[in-house]
Amino acid sequence: MSSLKRSQPYELQIGVRYLRAARAGRPDGNDSGFISFIAGVAMLGIALGVAALIVVLSVMNGFSREVRDRMLAVIAHVQVFEADGRALPDWRATAALAQRDSEVIAVAPFVSAQALLGRGDELQPALLRGIDIDAEARVSDLAARLHDGVLAKLRPGANEVVLGVELARKLSVTAGQRVTLVLPNPANPGGAPRLLPLTVAATFEAGHYEYDSTMALMRLDDAGALLGLAAPSGLQLRLADRDRAGEVGWRLAGELGPGFVVSDWTRTNRNWFESVQIQKRMLFLILALIVAVAAFNLVSMLVMTVTDKQSDIAILRTLGATPRSIMGIFVVQGAASGVIGTLAGLALGLVVAFNVGRIVPAIEALLGSTLLPANIYLIDHMPSEPRLSDILPIVLISLLLSFVATLYPSWRASRVQPAQALRHE
Repeated sequence: MSSLKRSQPYELQIGVRYLRAARAGRPDGNDSGFISFIAGVAMLGIALGVAALIVVLSVMNGFSREVRDRMLAVIAHVQVFEADGRALPDWRATAALAQRDSEVIAVAPFVSAQALLGRGDELQPALLRGIDIDAEARVSDLAARLHDGVLAKLRPGANEVVLGVELARKLSVTAGQRVTLVLPNPANPGGAPRLLPLTVAATFEAGHYEYDSTMALMRLDDAGALLGLAAPSGLQLRLADRDRAGEVGWRLAGELGPGFVVSDWTRTNRNWFESVQIQKRMLFLILALIVAVAAFNLVSMLVMTVTDKQSDIAILRTLGATPRSIMGIFVVQGAASGVIGTLAGLALGLVVAFNVGRIVPAIEALLGSTLLPANIYLIDHMPSEPRLSDILPIVLISLLLSFVATLYPSWRASRVQPAQALRHE
């Protein structure tokens, strides 16, 4: 045993030596070549599984972030309405009360209605929104960006409208042309709708297909007059921290009283965000099974190695190695394979995740097709956001599965009886 003593435990040295021999794949008259192939497959499977998990979760994170940011560029963090659905009769007093909250940094009134816009034989659904241009720029990133350009083209009393770029494309209109606003007639609910002419002042692009294809912006007074509203139908609030919108919304609901409805962006789009989180969890579980299958390929590799190294195990036992030491040798071999596969997958996954924005366009150019149609996926490119909170569990789970996979073969190696193993040598 003295010849095996080094600065490192001999179990570690022998385990690493077996791993290096398996990776080298030098046949010596037994099954070493096939064992090396199984070991390579196991490590490759772990690497691909870990890389796939990192890339998929990073893309899901990026997709959620992109849609959320573009959504919040158009909608407010918090909205306040009358509980009965009517216009706010004293919206300035309500706005002043809301601004007492230290989290609220800006308030803007608006009117909103579902309508139809038509040109010729073409009709498209639209969300007509009347805004106070100056106040809107303080609560909406989109309005701030368009304030001095597109929105400045809306003249008071001119019944002009700014259309989302996709909505304008569907109606085949450009700036200066006219469209027809179709609204229900409140005086005759079952009769013919009202047809009101509007002039397209300009178009805008929010970068979010849902809004680019449905939203029509007007001046607050003009929209209120068309809709027959003497006051704004709601207030939009901008917060210092948008991630606290839920908490601030509940607090404002209590302060404003039961006559008001307070809705924050997390509740307005709850179904979408919850569906993304469910998809992310399911993808994690499915891809984790791939890592598990690859990790348990180590079981086959180690069982074959134990069978191949029967005589080595017997010699070590006769030299005084304990069953625990024999078990440690094969735990080291299997765990090292898992570490190599995991680290390789981590490196590959991070490289792909950080460069997916360049990889996907190259694939689209090669295939001659679009992988992300904007009218389906809301955005037209592949975003990616690797997060440590996702990557760390992936790495730990892969290492844990690799370690668990070594236990049975290692225990089996520790049960080898020297006399029986050397009987046929």
